[in-house]
Amino acid sequence: MIRLILPILSAGLLSISFSSFNLWVFAWFGLIPLLISLERKTLLQSFINAYICGIVFWSLTIYWLIHVTLLGQVVLILYLAVYFGVFGCLIYLSRSYSSGLLLFFIPSSWVLLEYVRGYLFTGFPWASLGLSQYRNLPVIQIADITGAWGVSFLVALVNAGFYLAWRKRLKAKALCVCLCLLFLSLGYGFYRLSLKPELRADNQWCKVSVIQGNIPQDLKWDKPSAAGILGTYITLTEAVAQDGPGLIIWPEASMPVLWGDESAAAQFSQVFSLTRQLNTNLLLGAVSRFGDAYFNSALFINNLGEPEKIYNKLHLVPFGEFVPFKDTFPFLQSIAPIGDIEPGKEYTIFDQPANFGVLICFEDLFPELSREFIKRGARFLVNITNDAWYKESSAPYQHFAASVFRAVESRVYLVRSANTGISGFIDPFGRLSSMVQDPSGSLSFIRGYSSKNIYLSSSGRTIYNRYGDRFILLCLLFDGWVIMFSLRKRK
Repeated sequence: MIRLILPILSAGLLSISFSSFNLWVFAWFGLIPLLISLERKTLLQSFINAYICGIVFWSLTIYWLIHVTLLGQVVLILYLAVYFGVFGCLIYLSRSYSSGLLLFFIPSSWVLLEYVRGYLFTGFPWASLGLSQYRNLPVIQIADITGAWGVSFLVALVNAGFYLAWRKRLKAKALCVCLCLLFLSLGYGFYRLSLKPELRADNQWCKVSVIQGNIPQDLKWDKPSAAGILGTYITLTEAVAQDGPGLIIWPEASMPVLWGDESAAAQFSQVFSLTRQLNTNLLLGAVSRFGDAYFNSALFINNLGEPEKIYNKLHLVPFGEFVPFKDTFPFLQSIAPIGDIEPGKEYTIFDQPANFGVLICFEDLFPELSREFIKRGARFLVNITNDAWYKESSAPYQHFAASVFRAVESRVYLVRSANTGISGFIDPFGRLSSMVQDPSGSLSFIRGYSSKNIYLSSSGRTIYNRYGDRFILLCLLFDGWVIMFSLRKRK
């Protein structure tokens, strides 16, 4: 029973840290029960214990996926739990290491597995350990150096330090190193938060507005509802235009008709006329059709009512927008809730009212996309999304966490417009402001809009933006060195 209780306890503690209640503190000791359960186990037992932990964790964390696909949810949980199982195997293989080596081997291994999960088979970097800290502002500031991976490492390091100090009599020197890294990270975080770059006299500013339509998912492509949906967005746009924004943003797939479809000309003409009348620029989400190909797109319409540029989503959602390996495994097509969408090919930079890049839906989970937009001249980022699929759940909050890290990593504003929430503004330090909310403070499944003057960062690119995931390379080199050292010692 204890063998089962400890992994389940670990899964529960870790999952709570990803809830919508901002309980990030549980992540700092959530791994300890799992590490205890792996003591004195065989290789197979270590894998099974950790795999059970993974199944329970992912079942509790992505429970909301059942609203989209039950079969897909089961398959995904069983797959994602494998990474926990591999972690258990690595802990088994490292049992002969000294406590000092284990102190860094444990977090390095955890982060490397998170990284592989984020890219293998198109990638699923959801609920990485560091993302649980998105409201813990002093801790996440190191993301401009290490990315979110550094925050995952720090949280796992503290877990390892607590565990080794309690169970393995961690030496004082190693414990001091752990504490020093923690306090250095916090010190850097408080220092960054004390800066006031928005007060610089040479800053450039622009006003941006976001709209949250709160359109039920079952009405999104209902033809009789199209006129009402468009009317909702037009009404909200006319209201927010009173703030005098240079850019108004609608969420992902907010247009209830296809861009490029002749039958949709009348609806788009209404939108073109609206932007001319209000003398404002508009960015809207739409599914576009070019020939036989369909794209998830962001369409920019200038203040003259002219469609100027379009960005087609680069990184698609597997089993949501396309079916991977469907030619090899045809049965997988039954998992996908919609038809295939084609991936885009270009990083489009929009240039009014200032250069910006767009991340559609869960593209904000992939830091290399936002880094590339910044390298190409974007001075702020936009995320348009539709999380209505997942009903009233923690999914919008888990998704929102990624946007916070993308803002901190590149030290730029990230503007977010979501169909049902969460919509608002994230400053370059991860602080939230001007969120779309009702009088009770609710952020999701409400209708509204918000505007804010955002400053355009002119401080240049961050270390993380320039050098990318070098921190992952350091973790890989360290783990490789430890394993080689251990093998030579045994020989």
